[in-house]
Amino acid sequence: MRTTASRTVSRTVQLLIVLGLLSAGCGADKAGSSESEPAPNTRPRALEVAKAWDGSPAADTWREGYYPMGDPVQLPEDAFHNAADKEAYTTQNFVLRGDLPKTPEKDAKVRWRDGDSLTLPLVGARAAYEKLGGDNGSGPRLTVTGAKLGEMTLATSRGPATVPAWLFTIEGYDTPLKRVALGSSKQPKPPIGPAGSVSGALWDLDKLVEVSADGRSVTVLAHHGACDDGPAVDVLETDGSVVLSGYWVGTRDGVCTLQLLSKKVKVALDRPLGDRVLLDAFTGAPVHGAE
Repeated sequence: MRTTASRTVSRTVQLLIVLGLLSAGCGADKAGSSESEPAPNTRPRALEVAKAWDGSPAADTWREGYYPMGDPVQLPEDAFHNAADKEAYTTQNFVLRGDLPKTPEKDAKVRWRDGDSLTLPLVGARAAYEKLGGDNGSGPRLTVTGAKLGEMTLATSRGPATVPAWLFTIEGYDTPLKRVALGSSKQPKPPIGPAGSVSGALWDLDKLVEVSADGRSVTVLAHHGACDDGPAVDVLETDGSVVLSGYWVGTRDGVCTLQLLSKKVKVALDRPLGDRVLLDAFTGAPVHGAE
């Protein structure tokens, strides 16, 4: 087990309660100081999760499905021209100045490099545009002038795949913004339930951000609060799974606000992730990215 310096409503409520207790206990005479606390023993729960998943029907279902492990959006090659355009994308603020095509077909295929494929319902151009953010309000905007159906390469739980994508024409840019035109397969029911009380300081992870090109590291968004020194993630690797255990480290004295924060944490692996299931120790479920 290594330490490499969480998303349910109930977990958020629990976190706010804990942060409230920490805030109430902050001492004014030591404002701004930080106390080191021992890391929780995450191994027992991680072993339970790995044992439940390895060789299970749920793991077989995961390996047979389509589950994105990368960003569903690929930006234009010359993005971004200026700070306003970057802000517009970050705040998901777009405006449509043209027509979007109607979905030409109901289904489309995901194709993997080993020749396997899977047919899934196609997401229409309008629905894909809304996932980008749509007409989201005032402030800087990116202008979409049209779209056509194409393809893009995306990291998945079964390795890189060629997937259908909507290619949105962005005013002022020479190449399109691509957005995956498929939803993921139905999630398998985890063979183990979530962890119990927060007494062990174990927290659920927010989401997967990236799997490195060589599969030797994963980057996740991990939850923490305003009264600590940030999140940490332990990793347990088996032949069939990689279990990530998120928690926060340190306790800060002084005035503390009640916030649920997230921060990117890069986790190194002993060997490439491959088709092993990436799991959250707290939820007992796979960790995956945005759709």
